[in-house]
Amino acid sequence: MTRSDLIAKVTASFQSLTYTQVEELVCKIFDEIMKALENGGRVELRGFGTFSVRHRKPRKGRNPRTGEVLMVESKSVPFFKTGKELRQLLNS
Repeated sequence: MTRSDLIAKVTASFQSLTYTQVEELVCKIFDEIMKALENGGRVELRGFGTFSVRHRKPRKGRNPRTGEVLMVESKSVPFFKTGKELRQLLNS
């Protein structure tokens, strides 16, 4: 499902809201999640899952084309852990 698909489904479910209004809401929700992660926080959506930031240490990597060993710098990556209800839904 794409962002456009999500907006279309929500618009269809709520006739009182226009496509533009729903688009603004969805974009605002995603922006707030990204801001929270950018500030090192986490976002927990009960039953769905938790978004958080994981920090990766620097390590040795390898260029697959040349085989050359190089250092990969430390970095922060987004991480999503599914909630209990979502896991049960997917495994039932």
